[in-house]
Amino acid sequence: MNFYPLIKPLLFQLDAETAHHLTISALRNPFLRTFAGGNKVEHPSLHRKLFGLDFPNPVGLAAGLDKNAEVIDGFAEMGFGHIEIGTITPKPQPGNPKPRLFRLKEDHAIINRMGFNNVGAIQAAKNLAKRKSNVIVGGNIGKNKVTPNEEAVKDYELCFNILHDFVDYFVVNVSSPNTPGLRELQEKDSLSRILLSLQDINQGKNKPKPILLKIAPDLTHEQLDDIISIVSDTKIDGLIATNTTIRREKLPHYLPSEIEAMGAGGLSGRPLTELSTEVIRYLSKQSGGSFPIIGVGGIMSAHDAMEKIEAGATLVQLYSGFIYHGPKLIEDINSHLTQPSTSADKSPKERA
Repeated sequence: MNFYPLIKPLLFQLDAETAHHLTISALRNPFLRTFAGGNKVEHPSLHRKLFGLDFPNPVGLAAGLDKNAEVIDGFAEMGFGHIEIGTITPKPQPGNPKPRLFRLKEDHAIINRMGFNNVGAIQAAKNLAKRKSNVIVGGNIGKNKVTPNEEAVKDYELCFNILHDFVDYFVVNVSSPNTPGLRELQEKDSLSRILLSLQDINQGKNKPKPILLKIAPDLTHEQLDDIISIVSDTKIDGLIATNTTIRREKLPHYLPSEIEAMGAGGLSGRPLTELSTEVIRYLSKQSGGSFPIIGVGGIMSAHDAMEKIEAGATLVQLYSGFIYHGPKLIEDINSHLTQPSTSADKSPKERA
């Protein structure tokens, strides 16, 4: 039974960050998390083989909800095919001052400026070691706020080495708008340096792990072309498209003054749906589908997930859609994918 519609009104009476912490606490309790779960959909057609990993279904949890790898088992029970933790930085950091998380309920959106608040790589590794589920886990890594950009590569190397034995794949996050100067690392030279360094370390490991790059939805076509070139040059395994946007469009239920009062931060949810899908479509088309893309950004329904897949995504991830619709959204997407008539099951030629 789906209890989320009963729980959601209570959570939405609280401020967003308090509700988040309450949810994480509840998911630590095996009894309480049974009330938050949905109906798992298991079907051979849902399996995806990617990066040498076997995903039981294509619906994952995006980074940001289980930042510190505290409740992987709880989220796994809901039916996610993979779970991405983080963003993790080498040293613990508190993040930006509160309030820093806002729901825009009428537009099914969220603004956050959390600022990579996390327990640090060493504690995250300890938390990962305690998990019982064998669900695929990705490690989303970033730099500490106090680390200057010219030394950022060292932070990514530290996180990579500390977490390497505890995650199944890595995501390099240079696209959050909430760490000052971070998005500057998306420029070709800086980004190539980070990725090549990680690849060098990775190839020296007994069991190299897939490395992906998470990009912003606000890049120009020229910048996206550079990203395609970087993927080819560094031989990373794929992209996650996209992170949150700094734009404030498609918020018709709020006055400009109300939006401005919420301040800076990344916008996610329904206003991001089309923008992130267009980035996926552009990357897939311009690259000739030469690398996998995980689609994330404004997936609020099974239809939104299908659009991401039809645009070129192999897997999808949920964040805001999960906040607004709960575990039922995982079930809806996977159920839709098992239907033989869905265009996502067709070949690229059949879709054309």
